Amino acid sequence: MFSKSLKTTLAASVLATSGAAPAVADNLGAALVGSIIGGVIVNEAHKNRARKQPVTRKRTYSPARAQNRETQTALNYFGFPAGSPDGVMGRKSRAAVAQYQGYMGFPATGQLTQYERDFLVSSYSRAQIGGPQVIKAMQGPNGVRGLLPVWRDEATGTRSASAGGYGSYGGLPFEVSEAVDEIAASADPSAEQLLQRSGFMQLADLNGDGKNDYMIDTSVSGSSFWCGASHCSVMVFASTPQGYQRNDFMARGVTTANFSCHQGVCRMSDEPTTGTVQATAPTPVPTPAPAPGGTVLASAPQATAPAPATGGLAGIQLFQQPVPAANTASLTSHCSKVSLLTSSNGGYMTVSNLRDPELALGEQFCLTRSYAINSGEALVAKVQGVSQAQVDSQCDAFGPVVQPYLAKLGSTGSDALVSDLQKFVLQSNMSIEQLSNTAGICLFSGYRRDNMEVALGAALIMVGVGQRPYAELIGHHLAQGFGVAKSPEQAQGWYQTAIAALEAGADPVFAPGQPERVGLIKAASAGLTGGLAQPVPASSTAAALPSFSTD
Repeated sequence: MFSKSLKTTLAASVLATSGAAPAVADNLGAALVGSIIGGVIVNEAHKNRARKQPVTRKRTYSPARAQNRETQTALNYFGFPAGSPDGVMGRKSRAAVAQYQGYMGFPATGQLTQYERDFLVSSYSRAQIGGPQVIKAMQGPNGVRGLLPVWRDEATGTRSASAGGYGSYGGLPFEVSEAVDEIAASADPSAEQLLQRSGFMQLADLNGDGKNDYMIDTSVSGSSFWCGASHCSVMVFASTPQGYQRNDFMARGVTTANFSCHQGVCRMSDEPTTGTVQATAPTPVPTPAPAPGGTVLASAPQATAPAPATGGLAGIQLFQQPVPAANTASLTSHCSKVSLLTSSNGGYMTVSNLRDPELALGEQFCLTRSYAINSGEALVAKVQGVSQAQVDSQCDAFGPVVQPYLAKLGSTGSDALVSDLQKFVLQSNMSIEQLSNTAGICLFSGYRRDNMEVALGAALIMVGVGQRPYAELIGHHLAQGFGVAKSPEQAQGWYQTAIAALEAGADPVFAPGQPERVGLIKAASAGLTGGLAQPVPASSTAAALPSFSTD
């Protein structure tokens, strides 16, 4: 009853708002159906929206995957295909690792050790910098992967024939090493065997720039490829600021005395010259002006700065003026002779075959000279706003500044003189870093120009700032008589200073990859006449020093 009444009331209200009952019924049915369908559509839309709403996942950085991507990128660069650098070391990446390990002579496990990975990634970073070495490697048969064994040997200081024909033998320049590999490729002896043959390689400063130049005589290789009916190929490599320039000749029975070079261009004379080097007279250098834009060159005492040393390199002055021979002797010429003897003896002396202590120390002296030149040259490259002539002029100020200490080398013990040098350092009003950088640069300047006063003075400053391994250089100067009167007795103390520092854990500054040098220097110096003179008290007076900054 109630239901019927409700239905009647609802129908009456609907009829009151519309003109025709059938139309109202139709509209009401349509409205109800539309409401139901609309509700279904809306509900479904909400469901779909809920289903299709993307799930945002917070990504976290993974150091392991980042390292793996670096490893994969480096492997791909050096020609070991690791696939896409996705950070996942899968089967393809492990196979690439095994190829890299096999190429380098490591155990091919497919799993990198920390050293193997660090070397791979750092080599990739180094290769991205580019340079002549990388460009030449790209043009070779093995591509850039040929750089890996070269840089490995360079880092360890070992002497080995590197894989891929891009070795660096015994510290030879890249251009010379490349020629050695080229000759070995068409001859029975290996590159290492060729370097051991007497006369295959000769060294001399042919262009007078203070650096060793190289001559290779292919007649001793035994290869008909390099020799004709009466002459063989001779290669002369002259140093230039851009590297070593190769000059090819056809000759037989020649030595470095048959060649002379101007910068990188060499010529051959029919008759040997009277010396391996003909030095040009130094040109006086004007006082340098302050460099614009923030000078890095400190003022030096202009009134006391001497002109560049005029000692010749030809060697004749040694006989004409025997009294001041310590100041005129050419270390460059001496090292050329030592190099020839070393080559004819089959390599450097070691503790096991030490037969001539003086020659063994001479070999190490020339080796340390080369290291000092190379490291100093790198420092000069960082100095802004000055020319090489200005650097040399400033370094000449070392002469009068350290002259009091140079004069005491022959009479004062090493300990007493080191104490005086430390007092001088404290009164110099320069930081230890400034003094160290300046002395390193002036070592290069002195040895490059054969100016022993500058070189020896810079070595003394190095010891004075606490770098005791440089005392080896002073021992060599005293033992060999360059820049100071020859005194094997006084040399002993300086050798012992350097040896004690190295044995106590000091970082080696010369040939760091050859720890056996310490034993050799100890044994060879012991072969000299011992006995130190009693120290003489000395006072120090601080004076102005040149200063170079590499910042």
